Amino acid sequence: MKKDFFNVLSVQEFIQKLHSFTPLQANTVSIEKVDGCVLATDIIAEEDLPLASRSCMDGYAINASNIFGASEANPAYLESVGDIDIEKPASFTLQDGECAGIVTGGILPDGADAVVMVEHTESLGAGTIEIRKSLAPYENVMLKGEDATTGKPALTAGTRIRPQEVGMLAALGIQEIPVYSSPRVGIISTGDELIPIDEKPVVGQVRDVNSYTLAACARRAGATATTYGLVEDKLDSLKEALENALAENDVVFLSGGSSVGVRDLTVGAIEQIEGAELINHGVAISPGKPLILAKCGNKAIWGLPGQIASAQVVMFVLGMPFLRYLSGDTNAFDQSRWPSKQAELSRNVASKPGREDYVRVTVTEKDGKNIAIPVLGKSGLLKTMLQADGVARINADSEGIYEGTVVDVLFF
Repeated sequence: MKKDFFNVLSVQEFIQKLHSFTPLQANTVSIEKVDGCVLATDIIAEEDLPLASRSCMDGYAINASNIFGASEANPAYLESVGDIDIEKPASFTLQDGECAGIVTGGILPDGADAVVMVEHTESLGAGTIEIRKSLAPYENVMLKGEDATTGKPALTAGTRIRPQEVGMLAALGIQEIPVYSSPRVGIISTGDELIPIDEKPVVGQVRDVNSYTLAACARRAGATATTYGLVEDKLDSLKEALENALAENDVVFLSGGSSVGVRDLTVGAIEQIEGAELINHGVAISPGKPLILAKCGNKAIWGLPGQIASAQVVMFVLGMPFLRYLSGDTNAFDQSRWPSKQAELSRNVASKPGREDYVRVTVTEKDGKNIAIPVLGKSGLLKTMLQADGVARINADSEGIYEGTVVDVLFF
């Protein structure tokens, strides 16, 4: 085994290292399964959407110039030439001084450029319609090609598909969609003190928590996760487990064995794997400083802290965004796009310059203000994560944050 090293990178330097991995290859999925995926190519519209200008309201199709200045006190009067069938275009053209009844979704007839809502009209009989509101051209109208234009991108590569994008795909009749593949993640837990969760621990033993929490984090980030059970603190056993997980996955998260110490074998096992390259050991982040990153081809090996809270915070801040990045999300590490809320810190929180601190906080409301209350505790305790709504970042150039400072709380 080669001598371990501890080369601490800043969080931004570490993220740059993560960008040395390339997003996964594209595959095609059906529209029923595309929600949450990231588009691998632009979606080019093969038709205008809508195909023709349509009404947004029930009312009357009109030419806006005919009702210029109309109001309750000074209404305009038009003659209705009929009602427009929603299923087919009108067979007539509106002339000056004419209107036509139209329902939501109906196609505007030639000669019309706006729709006045029925609430602002009154039928006076014999086809005369009183209109008590003026309109601008194209008001209350969905214009031809306003959603999508033939030959132009309706959705662009890198877009994460939400239900609203699914709606656009359905409207364009697209049933098979090119997306980035979801990462396959392998989870390994190490430590002779760990036992399966279906066993009862004695003093000196703890149940394996990280296999389950890390797998849940991976799935929440859109990956598929496989747990490989517990591995004893032996170099050969760890090397074999890593090789097995690498053969079947794009990313391997190994918890435990990342701190500098005689029983920490992760680095040694990585160095014995053919083609593996150790990128760094250590990131200036708290909790989670002894973080290991290695690569084998385009496959990543992460050595996470064994402490429960540390492992979960590192996964939230770095691991889950990395999985989203592999699935094509180029903005995955941009925390300004994460679910968050601003809140005032309830107390002073000290920090050590030179590292980013992620303070677990709970958010409550007091006197109309959002208050972030630090949840303090040891990194091996579950309750600090259970009680927290998210984390607040303290920048590496700061010695702490004063009470009353407004912070961005990044929600779990």
